[in-house]
Amino acid sequence: MNQKNLLNVIGNTPIIKLNKIVPVDAAEVWVKLEGLNPTGSYKDRLAMSILQNALERGDVQTGQRVVEYTGGSTGTSLAFVSAILGLEFTAVFSNAFAKAKQQSMEAFGAEVVVINSPGGKITPELIQKMKNKAYELAEQPNTFYADQFNSPDIKNGYESLGVEIASQLENKADVLCAAVGTGGALMGTYSGMVSSGMDPKLIALEPLQSPLLTTGEGGAHRVEGIGLGFEPPFLDKEKVDEMRAIDEEDAFEMCRLLAKEEGILGGGSTGLNVCAAIEIAKEIGPGKRVVTLNCDNGLKYLGGYIYS
Repeated sequence: MNQKNLLNVIGNTPIIKLNKIVPVDAAEVWVKLEGLNPTGSYKDRLAMSILQNALERGDVQTGQRVVEYTGGSTGTSLAFVSAILGLEFTAVFSNAFAKAKQQSMEAFGAEVVVINSPGGKITPELIQKMKNKAYELAEQPNTFYADQFNSPDIKNGYESLGVEIASQLENKADVLCAAVGTGGALMGTYSGMVSSGMDPKLIALEPLQSPLLTTGEGGAHRVEGIGLGFEPPFLDKEKVDEMRAIDEEDAFEMCRLLAKEEGILGGGSTGLNVCAAIEIAKEIGPGKRVVTLNCDNGLKYLGGYIYS
């Protein structure tokens, strides 16, 4: 089938059942393989939604600059979509995140401004510094701020993910669980499932090392893309049935186990998601289904602490 450009192949990713690492007396665990999107991340959906809608509304024009602060996956997706749509992109990044993500953004033609994290960890203070720098850059002429933490296009961009899950599982799933950064992916996926006639229990996840949702206190951690140290702007707590904190070391160990046993190479948030999904599957028992997300491809993390 001929495609106009690579934006046409974002989405419609496969979903698979874990076969080796889930106990036989537990519910099924299904994982949506978002690492198979063009840049290896579900953030491709977000970037396409933000930038296509911004162009249609006239918020940005071809040749102008887009700015965002990012841990790298959103930035890589924005750089990729910007390249296709004829936009310039500047990312505010940090050395706390995988170096490969900076290289990916630069490969797509992005300018990357790096904010130093002395301890190499993700902290609320670091995120605030990155945010301030992005706001400063966004004040310049002919610059559009992507605003991944407030744009209404975020949640809408992820609804297709939920619609796809509903179709692939024939509307049969009891729980949806996923780690929260902005909350856009979790709520957008849930919205898509609900619009398709499903009513899964909704569980939001975070790193135990930064348990803002479960205890009110953020902290330093190493799970990229989540646990940002402030209230997730898109998380609708009225719809969330439960919030859980998962130890990052367990998440990283799960990454290694997933690769060896199931052939899924993912980042820390994927490991965290699967840890929680298996935990939940044990609790609810056989005959039911838990769905979670492989957020991104693990290739970008090979030079870091997860797979070393």
